[in-house]
Amino acid sequence: MFNIVLYEPEIPPNTGNIIRLCVNTSSNLHLIKPLGFNLDEKQVRRAGLDYHDVAKINIYETYSDCLKTLKGNRFFAVTTKATKYYGDFDYKKGDVFVFGPETRGLPMSILDNLIEDEKIRVPMVKNNRSLNLSNSVAIVLYEAWRQINFESGI
Repeated sequence: MFNIVLYEPEIPPNTGNIIRLCVNTSSNLHLIKPLGFNLDEKQVRRAGLDYHDVAKINIYETYSDCLKTLKGNRFFAVTTKATKYYGDFDYKKGDVFVFGPETRGLPMSILDNLIEDEKIRVPMVKNNRSLNLSNSVAIVLYEAWRQINFESGI
């Protein structure tokens, strides 16, 4: 349905929650190394419940490898550095949402290669750092899914 890319995720329970979220929205999860944990860690498995066996997870050595696999799809980098909000776009099946690591966000080397219409943000109160990664993924993914009438879902 949609593609969620986690660039160098660091916190096991966040990725576990996102695995569960992707399964429940028929979305694919793409993880870019290095990972801050092992996918078999107890915290990842606990947060992902029993969804690991049915999840569509792809793991890449580099961001470039992921780009090659998802070539032809539209990319949206979710970042606090964006000027446009996630609700300002019309999404379609296959769209790719890229999220950075919990402690530092997406690097400028990725953001500098995107135009403004490929960068989106989730609004929040000024002077705060960021929302929890799994919450941000859920907000953006459910908006995209809502826009296509929860196709393949409820």
